[in-house]
Amino acid sequence: MGSGRRYDRNRQPKLNMKKVAGVVLGIAVVIMFIVTLVKLLSDSNNIKQVSNENKTEYFAAFENEKWGVIDSLGNITINPQYDEMITIPDKTIPVFICTYDVNYETLEYKTKAINEKGEEIFLNYEGVEGLINEDESGNIFYEKNVYKVKKDSKFGLIDGKGKEILKCEYDDISTLTGEEGTLLITQNNNIGLADTYGNILIKPEYTDIQKFGNGSKNKYIVKNSDNKYGILLSDSSVEIEIKYDYIKSIDGNNLYAVKEDDMWKVINKDSTIEVSINYDDVSDIKNDYIVVEDNNKYGLINTSGEEVIPVEYDDLKYIFEENYIARQGDKYGIINISNETVVEFKYNNMRYIDGAGVLIADTDEINSDIMNKNFEVKINGVLSDINIEKGYMKIRQDEDYKYYNFRLEEKKNTEILTKNTIFLDKKDGKYGYINNRGEVVVDYIYDDATEQNQYGFASVNKNGLWGSIDGNGNVVLEPKYDLKNNIYIDFIGQWHISADANANYYIK
Repeated sequence: MGSGRRYDRNRQPKLNMKKVAGVVLGIAVVIMFIVTLVKLLSDSNNIKQVSNENKTEYFAAFENEKWGVIDSLGNITINPQYDEMITIPDKTIPVFICTYDVNYETLEYKTKAINEKGEEIFLNYEGVEGLINEDESGNIFYEKNVYKVKKDSKFGLIDGKGKEILKCEYDDISTLTGEEGTLLITQNNNIGLADTYGNILIKPEYTDIQKFGNGSKNKYIVKNSDNKYGILLSDSSVEIEIKYDYIKSIDGNNLYAVKEDDMWKVINKDSTIEVSINYDDVSDIKNDYIVVEDNNKYGLINTSGEEVIPVEYDDLKYIFEENYIARQGDKYGIINISNETVVEFKYNNMRYIDGAGVLIADTDEINSDIMNKNFEVKINGVLSDINIEKGYMKIRQDEDYKYYNFRLEEKKNTEILTKNTIFLDKKDGKYGYINNRGEVVVDYIYDDATEQNQYGFASVNKNGLWGSIDGNGNVVLEPKYDLKNNIYIDFIGQWHISADANANYYIK
């Protein structure tokens, strides 16, 4: 059975700019057993306040070289007493997975589940673990309210209350990478598909199953024992006959890139050939246009096979309407299907945030130009956070954080963070906090600070050291921690997030 760390995609702590400037922007996520940390000691006090979300969540905690669990108010739920990191697959459910009897040479180990009282649960099983998945950005997360269990050397699924979802009759159960709520089930060396409610979507009859495209949750590429590929829907019906040498996982409005007899073809769902591709590869299909690759260069053809954009770019990705992000050498710009440059090739990287309708164009390792869909640069700064659900971006500009909606209009923090009780404010170079009426709640005494997080706490800095305050502005922890090695600064009560923020555990 396995264990791992949870990266929570909903956490939005403050970027430590001194640290970010000195590291590569991409963060490697490593699942490991041994974590060596500096021993940090402080007094343990229970925190009583109401968090922004008004619900209890749980986090792994590390103190005195031991692992335990705290809740979202900073109170200790499980005293730090375990040698291995406790994993919490669903932070809203008090099911904590403990790893023990670890053999570091063979990587064999045992697991058990305990509840918030420290009592072992799910005793009918030989082991319990969470199901680790990975999103398109490489961030690790766990499937919610579902646990993989082992019995008589076979695997099944239960929910957080111990209810059986799938019987223990499978050789293995794992996640379908990049698709939440869908699981690979292995039986007699064959692979099938189930969901986290226990429904069998595709019977275990295939040697491989992959997700198809982005956002096409009901379509799956399957490979049979003859090494032939096809596409099935979630009800096991055939979308594309299982007869091709390969199928690319690119969603092209019911057009599919398949390989047959060593040649790429674009077909429709009736397997009628739309166009034969006389290039090395196909990388995307959008709006009847096909991005092709030849000799490591990219261009565009239409479904009649006519070349629309010469195969001369080092990269080419569709963004919206008739526009593509292109790369020439080490610089990025934007072209249209007429091969006209609409954004100059001068950026280190570019990406389009579909849910926000904005373009992020990196001017250096930290700063970005932020454009609207008319390619007008409206903002320049460090993109700290983007929240699609709530419709805002947080940008660091001139040593301060500012908020913008997706029309790229600046907004006050009181307009954006509507569930907060205190709001960060700056005066004469110092930070304090006001309420939603603009009244000062915390005097302007701090050198740096963060907004209140979703659990009701804010982080404050004085003389280079960090501490925390609660949602009423009361000091929870006087600044005492030097967190210059932390990429993010975040506190829950007296506990601060680890330097490896992807691991999402807290230290005291």
